[in-house]
Amino acid sequence: MPQFVIERDMPGVGGLSPDQLKDASQGSCNVLRQLGPDIQWVHSYVTDDKIYCVYRAPSEELIRRHAEMAGFPANSIARICATIDPTTAD
Repeated sequence: MPQFVIERDMPGVGGLSPDQLKDASQGSCNVLRQLGPDIQWVHSYVTDDKIYCVYRAPSEELIRRHAEMAGFPANSIARICATIDPTTAD
């Protein structure tokens, strides 16, 4: 299944408490359950003012639908073409 990286502009998000992040995660998971098994949240990186999320989904449209239903921005969505890391250099 294709993977996508989603950039979410959320000023101050890095200052949220663990409980607030848990609530946001639970809200996202609730919407994922409603949308069914075709969309999966892999993980996210929280920075000061943005969240970068990796999802598996058949289309960008389904990711946008999740964002709308969950109440999260999806400022940019890009399909991941490849993954590299230090072992790629070997």
